[in-house]
Amino acid sequence: MRILNAAQMREADRRTIDDIGIASLVLMENAGRQAVAAMEALFPDLLDRQVAVLCGRGNNGGDGFVIARTLEQRGVDVSVFLTGRVADVRGDARTNLEILGRLGLTVVEIADSQAWELHFSEVSDCTLIVDAIFGTGLNAPVAGFIESVIADVNASAIPVVSIDLPSGLSADSPDLIGPSIDAGVTITIAAPKLPLVLPPGEQRAGDIVIADIGIPIEVIDALDGPRLDLLTRGAMRELVPPRAPDAHKGDCGHVLLVAGSRGKTGAAHLAAVGALRSGAGLVTVATPAGCLPILAAMAPEYMTVPLQERDDGLDGGDVDRLLERARDVVAIGPGLGQAPATRDFIRQLVDRATMPLVVDADGLNAFAGDPAALTGREGRDIIITPHPGEMARLVGMSTDEVQRSRIDVARNFARARHLFVVLKGHRTLIATPDEKIFINPTGNPGMATGGTGDVLTGMIAAWLAQLLDAEAACKLAVYLHGLAGDLAEAHEGEVAMTSGDLAAHLGAATLELTGRKANRDMADG
Repeated sequence: MRILNAAQMREADRRTIDDIGIASLVLMENAGRQAVAAMEALFPDLLDRQVAVLCGRGNNGGDGFVIARTLEQRGVDVSVFLTGRVADVRGDARTNLEILGRLGLTVVEIADSQAWELHFSEVSDCTLIVDAIFGTGLNAPVAGFIESVIADVNASAIPVVSIDLPSGLSADSPDLIGPSIDAGVTITIAAPKLPLVLPPGEQRAGDIVIADIGIPIEVIDALDGPRLDLLTRGAMRELVPPRAPDAHKGDCGHVLLVAGSRGKTGAAHLAAVGALRSGAGLVTVATPAGCLPILAAMAPEYMTVPLQERDDGLDGGDVDRLLERARDVVAIGPGLGQAPATRDFIRQLVDRATMPLVVDADGLNAFAGDPAALTGREGRDIIITPHPGEMARLVGMSTDEVQRSRIDVARNFARARHLFVVLKGHRTLIATPDEKIFINPTGNPGMATGGTGDVLTGMIAAWLAQLLDAEAACKLAVYLHGLAGDLAEAHEGEVAMTSGDLAAHLGAATLELTGRKANRDMADG
């Protein structure tokens, strides 16, 4: 689902009105009615609540006027407050304001701090607040008495439903540009906006509901400008291919993992489990000869291949022999270490491999200071899966600088190096060589534990071997990885869950995504 900025949202409105022929008043009516439908679903006791609707002078306020009218017609006790002067309300918002007057619903004009102080007691007596003050058009910090409005609403502890965006946020940035409403729910119009899905703005948005107001998806997809998409359950479900009844292991891809070192055999094991639990037909782990007995004893389902060792790391003479064994996908890096010869081994393998590559952890560290050597080429996709620290070493920035500009850093590196970047962390990002960005909504803080990234490496490799599509493999693996983490957190809690718990829930995550468990249960019943 595409994420829109302010200019794109305006253009989507314009094209829908001018090119499709849906009147702007109809769009505003749809927005208000869809918001009320969402509120009815979210608040079963809505008829018993007293609702204060805070409206601005623009189109967001117009949506608020429609919401107030619809609530009143449904029998809800509603009060309407205009944070501005009636004389300044224009266009469709003015039309809906006048409709309220003709229906006998009073709108309280609050044009300054004195008026707000006078009427705030009426707002504070309500049990639900609808924030329809500002929408996507705000690009500067709120000023004047609106600061007091926001502060008082936030301090009231009354549940808040924001329309489109919590007032005070800018649709063009996830950063907080000034004071903003702290909403429990945001009902956003037509498509998600950046501050609703990325921190720190997302922390002000609460739960997100997307209201379909009639803007065709074709209009949204055709918009110019940056392409950012939110991964959704429906889109991810379509990526999971059903298996043929006569499928065999050779149909499901062979993944070669180059991973592990003394003290870090667990990283290789977790990556292998991630690949197996993601459907790879065959998984072979190439690991230092001294580690092989340990790793082979950890699970019977994957095969192992020994790598010759020297005093200063892996023997580069093994690279060609190893690549002869490779089949569909090679994943390299988890737990390999950073010994000098090992770094050289990694760089040789990445340079000579002709099949798709997934490069993670120490595989990436081998290219720190020389990212130009890590470049995709025609006929061979490379997927890198850095955490922010590894990304920082690749681009010569600090970790904090990467975190402050995650989208730009990932997009620029993917474009310049002709590869796919999976930048891990809260709201993991996927950047493609053609400058698309995908944001993942699944996952939780319990995944901040050693080994979860190793599981993801194996998952991406497995799905790449099956789908033969690097973009699709990244999206599906990242989404399922977070979903498995959410399922593990539900059983173990954020504090106790481990990467092994996450890996153990990969099957349940796939079943939940596809719905096949429910279908099977229905058949059994």
